[in-house]
Amino acid sequence: MKIITTPMCEEIVRLAGISDYTVNKFPDDEGGDLAILLSESKTKMNSLAIKINTSSQIFESIKEVSKISGNELSDEEVLTFFNDYELSKKYLVSDFKTDINVKVYSEFLKDIVRDVGFNIVCENFDYVIYPDYLENKVVEVDNLVKIPSHNNISKNPFEKVEARYSILESLI
Repeated sequence: MKIITTPMCEEIVRLAGISDYTVNKFPDDEGGDLAILLSESKTKMNSLAIKINTSSQIFESIKEVSKISGNELSDEEVLTFFNDYELSKKYLVSDFKTDINVKVYSEFLKDIVRDVGFNIVCENFDYVIYPDYLENKVVEVDNLVKIPSHNNISKNPFEKVEARYSILESLI
C-alpha cells in the first residue's frame, strides 16, 4: 500500500510506526492508495482525516494511524510520546475548568480553548482569541490573543500544542 501524508501529519505517521510513506502537501499528485491528512484537507483518493490541534486529538490520531501499520499501539505506548511535552501531557490527562470567558474566532481554536478550560461565550468575554490569519477580521480592540496557525508554527504536533497552550495558560 502506498501511503501519502501531508507535512503536518508526517510526525503522527512516523510515531504510529509507518516507515514507508511519501510526504506531499498535495496527496493527489502522488497517486497513492491512502492519504493521511488533516481533517480540513480534501483529496480525491481514499483518505484518513485526522485532527492534531489538542493533546487528545494527537493521542487518538496516533492510535488510529497505528492500526494501519498493522501494529496497533497501546495507550501506554502512545503516552510515552508525551513524556517530553509537559503541557501536552498535562491537558491530556486532566479536565480543567476556569472562570475565564473568551470569544473565539475559529473552529479549530475552540477545541484548544476548551482543553485549557475556558468558557466560550459571545458577549461579556475576558479575551478575544483568534488565529493569526484572521487578524484583519477581528473587530474587537482590547484583550486580543493571537494564536499561530498551521503555517506559522512548528509542523511537529507536540511543539504546536505546547506553543498554543502556553499562550493560553499565560491568561490564567
